[in-house]
Amino acid sequence: MVSEEILARYLEPLLRGDRRACQAVIEETLQSGVPTNSVYINMIWPIMVEVERLLRADKITVTQEHLATRINRTIVDQLQNKLPRKPIRGKKVAISCARGELQELGAQMMADLFESDGWEVRLLGGGLTNDDIFAFINKYAPDILLIYGATPKQAPDLRRLIDTIRGVNAWPQMRIMVSGGVFNRADGLWEEIGADSFAATALEAVQIASSDNQRAPQERRIIKRHKKGAQRRNEAPAQAKEFPSSV
Repeated sequence: MVSEEILARYLEPLLRGDRRACQAVIEETLQSGVPTNSVYINMIWPIMVEVERLLRADKITVTQEHLATRINRTIVDQLQNKLPRKPIRGKKVAISCARGELQELGAQMMADLFESDGWEVRLLGGGLTNDDIFAFINKYAPDILLIYGATPKQAPDLRRLIDTIRGVNAWPQMRIMVSGGVFNRADGLWEEIGADSFAATALEAVQIASSDNQRAPQERRIIKRHKKGAQRRNEAPAQAKEFPSSV
């Protein structure tokens, strides 16, 4: 359990760029008995989402967002090797994301949690063209292609990528999942562009992927999201003290 008080104590120095103070809060949290994966899921992830929300609402500057994201990435790098490891699943996931510090942080955290869950992971990062992604898929043949943090302007391009993949039909078993960015704010957009599923968080992405791979291909179904739930995510509180204690 990560308390509201811990979240508030972490967010405040994060927004002023105080790396040492942030590391102290993380270390204190770990020493209190909170597992590393819980720090990822219930602390770093919701704070990352809050930083993005504050930036979109013009409540923090771009400089503050950059400072916060850099610190979060440093801490995630330090914690990655402390995550628990499940047995190897024999399944592969490729993760691509929009170009940007926040998006690459989210994609990195997803990659870390998938590896912790026993998946073989390839983190492509941001800035790749559709041709680049398509060529990689052709060689790597992942079970899941996960696209994280797309912007509204990128949605049509993603639709073209998905249409191309479906048209070729060389990987009928591969599932396409989207998460973050515009998909967290535009309810149902993931269905409109032809994705198989949507995950609001890194934990949900791993859960959906693991559940989906336990079903036969003909039994897989699209994971629907409810509009009310999407509205709740969009109406996240501005102050850290109002964070929920868990995600």
